[in-house]
Amino acid sequence: MKMISFPDESRDVGVVPREVLLAEGGMVFLRGMLSGRHPSAPYAAAMDMDLAEVEDGRVVFAGRPSARFFNPVGTIQGGWAATILDAAMAHCIHTTLKVGENYTTVEMKISFVRPVMPSSGIVRCEGRVIHRGSRIATSEGRLFDDRGRLLSHGSETCMILD
Repeated sequence: MKMISFPDESRDVGVVPREVLLAEGGMVFLRGMLSGRHPSAPYAAAMDMDLAEVEDGRVVFAGRPSARFFNPVGTIQGGWAATILDAAMAHCIHTTLKVGENYTTVEMKISFVRPVMPSSGIVRCEGRVIHRGSRIATSEGRLFDDRGRLLSHGSETCMILD
């Protein structure tokens, strides 16, 4: 399991105009996010997670679970894990987009294997494309703690839009 550091916390946060998003292919755009040319998404900053690696059909997000995401029973709320998994599973599909294409998630399934805790350290969430068709793409994601133990996994279906 590759160790990962948390991304630079000084990154800009925001949303790019639609014409900027659609003017670049998916890999170019996501590499622009990684380099700081494009901002990180607002949800990522709010939930202490960010894009850490990008390659064709694969991305990695890093996240820092903390007590501010606890549910009433003292573990990190499942929605936090679902968010980082959704980010990784969607962004890996984003790497396949051509200029002018966009996408949206239409279905997601998550399985929780172990509780996520602040003691999980900086977690690593890898998303990989399973299939990319002309209108539908599927992906899978796996969330690991800093010791390489699987915390949760999932699958996602996205619709490709012109």
